[in-house]
Amino acid sequence: MKHTIEQAVPVRPSERYIILDALRGFALLGICLANFPEFSLYNFLDAQTAETMSTFGIDRVVRFIQYILVDGKFYTIFSLLFGIGFSIIISNAMRKGADGFRIFYRRMSVLIVIGLIHLMLIWSGDILMLYALLGLLLPLFRNVSDKALLMWAGFFLFLPVIIDFLWEVTGVYPSATVVRWQQYFCAEYGITDENFAYWLRDARDYGDVFEFLVQGALVRLQEFIDGSRYFKVFGLFLIGFYIGRKRMYAGLSERKSQLKKMFAYGMLIGLPLSVVYAWSAMFHHPLGLTMHSFLYFISVYLLGFAYVCGLCLLFVCLPKLRIFSILAAPGRMALTNYIGQSVIGMFLFYGIGMGYGAGIGLALTELIVLGVFLFQIIFSYVWLKFFRFGPLEWVWRMLTYGKWFALRL
Repeated sequence: MKHTIEQAVPVRPSERYIILDALRGFALLGICLANFPEFSLYNFLDAQTAETMSTFGIDRVVRFIQYILVDGKFYTIFSLLFGIGFSIIISNAMRKGADGFRIFYRRMSVLIVIGLIHLMLIWSGDILMLYALLGLLLPLFRNVSDKALLMWAGFFLFLPVIIDFLWEVTGVYPSATVVRWQQYFCAEYGITDENFAYWLRDARDYGDVFEFLVQGALVRLQEFIDGSRYFKVFGLFLIGFYIGRKRMYAGLSERKSQLKKMFAYGMLIGLPLSVVYAWSAMFHHPLGLTMHSFLYFISVYLLGFAYVCGLCLLFVCLPKLRIFSILAAPGRMALTNYIGQSVIGMFLFYGIGMGYGAGIGLALTELIVLGVFLFQIIFSYVWLKFFRFGPLEWVWRMLTYGKWFALRL
């Protein structure tokens, strides 16, 4: 029998697992907490300016807490979910007699375009392009054994520690060329150290914003290189693929003891080491780059996994708890809400919008995040009362499957 991509359809609402959607919603909140300090331009302020703010004391406390509880933990969850999603797409497509890998490659190709638009036209902190490009490599591991899959995941997750050690010893940084290009475009547009933090707030029109986004895309590339983000993300993809292959999300009650054990280890080890990691980050790596990278490796992933296990345990014990349906609504529209957070950030903080950027502290920024996420919960809940998919999810599905899908319920 000849299989065609037209035979496949996306996962129906009845086939969804609410715990996966709830985890996506929870990750969206954390990602918003991590990203909005950059949208508000607080991250761009020099130390002297930040110290003049009336909220400086509480902002320092919030920054420390952010390093402990937020930094790296929520993209960890999103990356795991991406790997799980890959396994679901393949199994769903194969079960229905379709070429699952063609569907996956088309899905990733569309996501690359969406990520590129987001990166170059909306926000230079995009993660979608990296996810999509790395996602193209996932099928290479489809026939790898469970044990080998976890070994490869561990290798990719630990590799950044080795790379940071080599960089620290040799003093050679691969991102040097990217930095030179970024400096070139800054000079071309007149972006300087003095106006960098205020450029977007003072933007007179979208042209000014676009100029900042051009150099910002290069800053993002530098971040990926310096932080070896591609290895970290791909390692998490493989763990997520393993979880999806074993369908762990479908039998959580049977894995209650495992979840308890992983949650306990994650909290007892990951949380204290996250405090040490936060101290290292706040004081610019006093123990050296390699030790800072090792602290990241141990603390961030363990605490991120603990978050996942904790939410799953709560679901096993109290599956009807209202919080799961609340988080699942934005989680079902994760792409729309992720891009939506960027649009809201532009509107609130840039000169082409309300222009509040570079004028508020970190604590107030994170309070605004709670308001933004509450809005997204309400919007998602109301939208899904009338429509099958989020607006961007709908477009993504149609471009992936090459067919029209009814949007209204």
